[in-house]
Amino acid sequence: MKFKLYTDAVLRRDVPKYRLKRGDVVKLVERHVAPDGSRGYSIEVFNVLGETVAVTAVAETDLEPLRENEVFNARQLVAA
Repeated sequence: MKFKLYTDAVLRRDVPKYRLKRGDVVKLVERHVAPDGSRGYSIEVFNVLGETVAVTAVAETDLEPLRENEVFNARQLVAA
């Protein structure tokens, strides 16, 4: 699925290096192609105060769109 840049998406898997969990909401900031030809995105993750806590890249398959039947939830960002 191709996502629009500068919109939000949801992680489909944990990213332990950055203490991110499946279900975290991320901002899509750049589209790119991996050396294997797969599509991916650079993502930025914010805490509830709007401060950046992580910037990394993930495969397109690691993302899913937000859905109208979902609600935001705050969790503590703890060490991996």
